[in-house]
Amino acid sequence: MFYRGWADYLAGTVPFIRDGLAADQRVAVAVPGPNLAVLRSALGGDAGRVHMLDMNEVGRNPGRIIPGVLRAFADEGTDTGRVRIVGEPIWPGRTDVEYPACVQHEALINRAFEGRDVTILCPYHAAELAPEVLADAEATHPVLVDREGVRVSDAFAPEEMVDRYNRPLPPPPGDCATLRFDVDGLAAVRRFVSGHAVAAGLSEWRAGDLAMAVNELATNSVVHGGGAGTVRTWAETGHVVCETADPGWITDPLVGRQPVPPDGVGGRGLLLVNELADLVRMHSAATGTTVRVYVRRG
Repeated sequence: MFYRGWADYLAGTVPFIRDGLAADQRVAVAVPGPNLAVLRSALGGDAGRVHMLDMNEVGRNPGRIIPGVLRAFADEGTDTGRVRIVGEPIWPGRTDVEYPACVQHEALINRAFEGRDVTILCPYHAAELAPEVLADAEATHPVLVDREGVRVSDAFAPEEMVDRYNRPLPPPPGDCATLRFDVDGLAAVRRFVSGHAVAAGLSEWRAGDLAMAVNELATNSVVHGGGAGTVRTWAETGHVVCETADPGWITDPLVGRQPVPPDGVGGRGLLLVNELADLVRMHSAATGTTVRVYVRRG
């Protein structure tokens, strides 16, 4: 849904929400905080019947949105009919570092919800987002809505978009700390990450989260990525960053982005990484896999 102001925003979202409530459907809204406040006011008494979430918090890491927000809500209602969700994962405050992960998230939603009775409306601020972002939205959504009406997107090509944004990551800074590891070095990886994270300004608690996330990645490198890998860590503005690199190849872009059934095999490591991190960027190809984890300082 492309909107150009609050009138457009409310005209597109409020009827969508109220139609769902009228049909006795479960409805969730996950949008940035200011938009959430406007919607809550517009819905009045109906707001209490809607599951409302601040996307600035629950969806800061785009890799967490499908498993931790959308599927977490929709899967609770599998026996109660169709579910409706308003989800706004891309807003003008998104950074260039976050954006590729956002596009891949949008491109994977339909695949992640195959077989489920769900309708998801994704608002885009057409007056403030770049034309390239709006073009990407047309390529990741099968149906488009604006003040002119509803139309099928001729540009819809989600698989192409997943591949297009599977981009090599920029090189780490030359002064980053580096450690090679193998199966006997996982304890050293945890100590290495935790020590550098605390020195860079993370609390002991968040440094522990980062060490746990990188331990999962390093374990994946040992088990699935050729038995060894490299971990690097450094500080960027507002974040401590760690990355692992190994010769393995992750061919399923939904790994780590959707819940794993109780009897499922694999996939929990990257799921935990997405849960712990404020941002996860990944590039995987036949030449190897690099996963970069960001945790906010302060």
